[in-house]
Order: sequence, then structure tokens, then C-alpha cells
Amino acid sequence: MTHKLPITRRRMLQISAAAGGMALIPAGGPWASANQPLVWRGIALGAPASIKLYSPAIGDARKTLERAIAELRRLEGVFSLYLPESALSRLNRHGELRYPPLELVGLFSQAKAIAFETGGAFDPTIQPLWALYAEHFARTPSAVSGPPPAEIARVLGRVDYRAIELSAERIAFRRRGMAASLNGIAQGYITDRVADILREAGFGQVLIDLGEPRALGTHPSGRPWRVGVRAPDGAGIIRRMEIIDKAVATSAPLGTPFEPTGRFHHLLDPRTGESAGNYESVTVTARNATLADGFSTAFSAMAWDDVLRIVRRSGALRVDALGVGGEALSAVR
Repeated sequence: MTHKLPITRRRMLQISAAAGGMALIPAGGPWASANQPLVWRGIALGAPASIKLYSPAIGDARKTLERAIAELRRLEGVFSLYLPESALSRLNRHGELRYPPLELVGLFSQAKAIAFETGGAFDPTIQPLWALYAEHFARTPSAVSGPPPAEIARVLGRVDYRAIELSAERIAFRRRGMAASLNGIAQGYITDRVADILREAGFGQVLIDLGEPRALGTHPSGRPWRVGVRAPDGAGIIRRMEIIDKAVATSAPLGTPFEPTGRFHHLLDPRTGESAGNYESVTVTARNATLADGFSTAFSAMAWDDVLRIVRRSGALRVDALGVGGEALSAVR
């Protein structure tokens, strides 16, 4: 059975001075000045989403934004676990997918690269393990322990990114019972695709938040865009960041716990089968949202020394973490 992440997956980031409203909302008339935004708000991959676009020509901006949103919806039909006929859902149901969408092949390729880089701390075939935990706590909501170790060991035999066969003609799982979730990276990928459409159309002052905020250019005032990282319990802001032409993603155990205490949560270590417990939150800043999304998920399950080694090799990542004891950790390259 394929399980779906709840809507409140990882909403740990808050964009400062975000505008309100639904659908496409110009802040002024049809020809607003450059400091008046066009704002879209809706749902993307089961979570609240927004796009804020500054342009002196609201009519042109509206058309481009509508095209970007149409692409967002199309990609949901590729990556979503909520939609039974999405390409990913069909792959999980049948164990293979002939002539898959190129976007699915491309994202699996990036996911496997991050999995290799992080020694398996990120793994797109995590879905059977997630399903085991979800079913366990659905049956026994007041349980004080996770699934039996023997069950975890059994399911871990189905979790291995190296067992994905990947080509333009076919995606297939080499082991029976495998399934994939791209929820740890798909929001970032779709964010980047939306950013590409807007940038190629000539818009250079944009803030996209589909779960992983990404900025194009600066705020119209000339300053960087400001991003606030919420505390793991949602009470206030623990860190404020400024970004230009970068993306930010935060992973936190309290984002989606399986049970009230938060001890068992969705940030599962694919190598051990247990909920990761190294940090209260991990925030990654990168040149694009796909990398920020994937690495924030992976780093949540990694020791800090291992995170540092990857950051030093990458040359393009920043990591800010809050340890379980409240210590602030930071690595920049």
C-alpha cells in the first residue's frame, strides 16, 4: 500500500512580508508599478504554496505566471503520491513504468546522485519504510515504541536506490515490494522548473515558495529577499536569512510526527530504519531548490562531521542546523 505524506509535511519556513489572497492577485491596476507584486496562492503537492512576481506589466506577468502554474500542475501529475494515476503512483503500483516522463527519469537521476553522495542517507525508495511506520501508528496510536525490529529489517530489504533501473525507455524496481517517494526532493524540482519559466520570460524579481523558497534576483527595493526559519515547534523564528538567486529548504522532525511526542517522525534514516535524531532542524541554502530540498532531507540523518565533508566538497552549499541540545551549527563553502 502506498502512503501519502500529510499536508503539513515540512512547513518550517516563513517568507517575510508575504502578500495574501487566493489565485492571481495584482497589488495594483492592470499596469502596476514595479514595486507592486502579482501574487498567486494555492496548494502544490499537498502543501500551501505561493509565487510573488514583481513586474511593471501585470498583464504580461499574469500570462507567464499562469503558464508556470500550468507546468506546476502538470508536474504534480508526474510526481504526486496523492494522485492515483500519476506516473510515480503507477510505477509504485506495477513495479515498472514503460516510456516514463522525462522529468521522472531526470529527477530519479538527481535523487540517485544525492543518495550516492550522502552514502544512502537520502533514498528515494524510502516509501515501504514510511508505510510500515504509518501503518504501525495507525493501528496503535498510543504506542510508545516503533515497529518491531524484525519488521524494520524485513522492510529495509526493499529500500535501496541502487535497485532502481533507470533509462529513457523504462524505470523499474529490481526487488519485489519496492516503492518510491520523491517527496524529499520533488517540491524543490518543481520550484526550479517554475523559476526557469519565469526567468526565461524575463522576470528577475520573483519569490517562489512551494515548500522550498527560491528567489530570483533581489527584492524590488534592492535588498535581498528575507527568509525566516521557524522554531521546530512552530513558536517564533529561530533564524533569519537573506538570499539572492538561491533556494532554502528546512527539514525538521516535528514537521510530521507519527505520534504526539515527536520521537517517531517522517525523517527516517534509510540505512537504519529509524527516525533520525541528530537535529531539531536542518536548513540548507543552495543554488537551486532541488539540491536544497534533497540535501536538507539527507543531512537530517547524518552526523555533523559527515555533513561538513559534503559541504566542503560541494563548494556551493550552506547548512545551518539546530542540534537536539539546542546548539547552533553552521557550515559554509
